[in-house]
Formats: sequence, C-alpha cells, structure tokens
Amino acid sequence: MEKLVKIQIEKLDEGGYLATSEDFEDLMAQGDTIEETLEIARDVAEKLVESYVAHGDNLALKLY
Repeated sequence: MEKLVKIQIEKLDEGGYLATSEDFEDLMAQGDTIEETLEIARDVAEKLVESYVAHGDNLALKLY
C-alpha cells in the first residue's frame, strides 16, 4: 500500500535541490534536479519505513 507524504523542495544557493517533509521529519534528500531529488526522496522514505518496521520503531506519520 502506498501513502502520500507532503514534500517541500527548496533550491540551494550552492546548486541543486533539497527535499524535506513536515510529515516525515527524518526524510531529507538532495539532488541536482527537482526530478532527481523527488526520486531520491521516495527511495529514502521507503528505506526509512523499512528500517522503522524492522526495528519496531513508532511510525507516526501524518499520511494522506
């Protein structure tokens, strides 16, 4: 099952983009383009969820 997580993309002064999420505070991803940054953010979110589940950590997200 897939859930949506709100992502904020910010252009960095030194180049590239940074993705963060208020819904998922551990999520941070950086890429050269918006598309690359979103792809990396999705991969990071999937890995974080897998890690939380594997370690029995609380996965309290505001999922939509």
